[in-house]
Amino acid sequence: MSRLRYWKLTVDDLKKAKYDPKKVLVWEIKCTRDDQGTHFGVFCYRNGTPWDYMSIHGIMFYHNQISQGEVEKITKFLKDKFGGEPGEKGSRIFLKNSREIYQPTDIADLAVQLGDTFETSTELTVELENFTVPEQDQSNLPSSKILPIPGK
Repeated sequence: MSRLRYWKLTVDDLKKAKYDPKKVLVWEIKCTRDDQGTHFGVFCYRNGTPWDYMSIHGIMFYHNQISQGEVEKITKFLKDKFGGEPGEKGSRIFLKNSREIYQPTDIADLAVQLGDTFETSTELTVELENFTVPEQDQSNLPSSKILPIPGK
């Protein structure tokens, strides 16, 4: 299985993208508030995110130097949008069994909403599997932002 990651994407990069959503392994929207390390990231792993010895499916987010009140606002925003049961483990919030998205326009729209609602800048990452060279060429994703992932 070959994998590659498109990283440091903009909303516009992703809005123009064309790919088979079934090939997405993980996507992430990193929301940066300042240069002091204040940020949070919303992400979704197709195969689930580890929680102890289980794998949880749904939308998740992590946070760094974000107040508890802000964490609650982000949780409510995502729960209202995607559903799921909130669970917390360290600095990660899991929305267990929430609705998942993989279409590029859906992810880009979420990034815009997060940026506007929480007054942050956003940076997007999408990791795909078995994404052939012809698919890469037709995807409209910038080839300068590909990070190959070594392995089988």
